[in-house]
Formats: sequence, C-alpha cells, structure tokens
Amino acid sequence: MGNGLTKDDVLRIVAEKDIKFIRFWFTDVLGFLKSFAVTPSELEMAFEEGMGFDGSSIEGFTRIQESDMVAMPDPGTFEILPWRTGGTARMFCDVQQPDGSPFPGDPRYILKRNLQKAADKGLTMYLGPELEFFYFRDSLGTEVLDRGGTSI
Repeated sequence: MGNGLTKDDVLRIVAEKDIKFIRFWFTDVLGFLKSFAVTPSELEMAFEEGMGFDGSSIEGFTRIQESDMVAMPDPGTFEILPWRTGGTARMFCDVQQPDGSPFPGDPRYILKRNLQKAADKGLTMYLGPELEFFYFRDSLGTEVLDRGGTSI
C-alpha cells in the first residue's frame, strides 16, 4: 500500500523540494478528514515518536479524560500537494494510544484489521471510495431528476 517511500526518502525529499509544512491526515469515525501541520524540523521526531493531539476534539474518538492520541505518519503515503503554494505535503497517519497500541476507533486501523482477516481466510479484498451525488429538479424541494438508471 502506498508509494513505497521510506522515512529517509521523505526526509530527503522535504529538504530537496524545500517543503515548509507537512500535513498529517487522518479521518474521524464518520470519515471526515482531519489534519494538522508539522514543520520539517519536527518531522524526524514525528517518525520516531509520532505527534500528540487531543483526541477528544475529534468526533467519535475519546472522552476528555482519555484524550491523548498520537498520529504516527506513514511515509508510504507521502505526497506533495500540487494545489498548495509554498511547499506543502501530506502523509496519512495511523492513530495510536500513548502506549503505542493502535487506537481501536481509527478507521485506518479498522480497515487494516479487516484486510488481514480476509487475507487469513485466503481472500483478497478490493475497495474504494464511493462518490455519490443527486440531481434535483430545482432548489424548492427534493424531487430527483433521475432514479439511478431507471426511467421516471
């Protein structure tokens, strides 16, 4: 999974391309993208220890008394964001608890766990995001223009 880059590859690219900020991306339990930025000077430590954040501020993560979470970047997901000026990149992160164990509510962990279960049964699981939208006749109501390939 990913582009095959290692931690050392990412550190080298960040220096060579003069990347100013690296966005750490993860999703909440509803699939909404969450992120925060780190600087190149924080990146090496982030690869070793992860970056702490307040999990209680993320929908469906934890209560305030259990709020410490760690975002562990995955170098195989590193990409420079072409639509951002000033040298910005991103990496997806695994969300962990402070002791280094996976956070059970991290959608990425849930996916990895289910992929492993399928592999253990000799199955290959293919998946992808689904983009869904609807056409409405006008802005006054919810009368749809089509019915997914069936005639109205």
